[in-house]
Amino acid sequence: MNKKLKVSGLLMAGLVLLSACSRSGQSMSPITADSTGFWAKLVYFFAQAINGLSFGNIGVGIILFTLVVRTALLPLYNMQIKSSRKMQDLQPKLRELQKQYPGKDTDSRLALTEATNALYKEEGVNPYSSLWPLLVQPPVMIALYQALLRVDFLKEGSFLWFKLAEPDKLFILPILAAVFTFLSTWLTNKGAREKNVAMTIMSLVAPVIILMVSITLASGVSLYWTVSNAYQVVQILIFNNPFKLIAEREQLAQAEKEKAARIRRAKKKAQRRK
Repeated sequence: MNKKLKVSGLLMAGLVLLSACSRSGQSMSPITADSTGFWAKLVYFFAQAINGLSFGNIGVGIILFTLVVRTALLPLYNMQIKSSRKMQDLQPKLRELQKQYPGKDTDSRLALTEATNALYKEEGVNPYSSLWPLLVQPPVMIALYQALLRVDFLKEGSFLWFKLAEPDKLFILPILAAVFTFLSTWLTNKGAREKNVAMTIMSLVAPVIILMVSITLASGVSLYWTVSNAYQVVQILIFNNPFKLIAEREQLAQAEKEKAARIRRAKKKAQRRK
């Protein structure tokens, strides 16, 4: 969880940096089919993909491109969900290990690390698999932003009330992006077995940062963000529904209570017979 929070913090810092660069972005050299370098090729590939999916409207292309990217990443997100669940289930055992190796010296730290890694291996848990989606998102977002800013055939695109290469002057997209960000983080945290202050703070701070950054970014990026986070909300409700998880935990806890009650009654009967 601490690693995930650190990566999320780095992602937020990257977004702020992207926002700061947005004002000087107009001076960046255009990217064309003849541009060289891996990054330029990636940006132009994104632009071509959006254009190919646009059906005459770049906004439609961004929406479909986002859906394609998120669907392609679905196995990765499902792996993240499973890993997060297993990590939550392991928290009691991890705390026991921390009690066994409470020392701050190098030997104690090394022993704790070895015991923790052994526990992960025994339970089949990869603590880093939940971080991959967080690492994939920034390059996709930045490449999309630069495609809208630096590829000529995307610059003049418009969709509904906004121009894709300019910020949304009505702030509708930034607000929607922030709302869906809040919903996705809130649903994720609600389904967590154990909650902490850092998770709560992140769920409140992330939407605010998304809102502030989206106000300065090209509307095409805000559109991508809005659709992407809306997709994630639906994804969570289907694959990691917190209300279903809570109900299952309550049923399991009730079953454990009933089992304990039956054992107590059986012991009392056995004692009376003696």
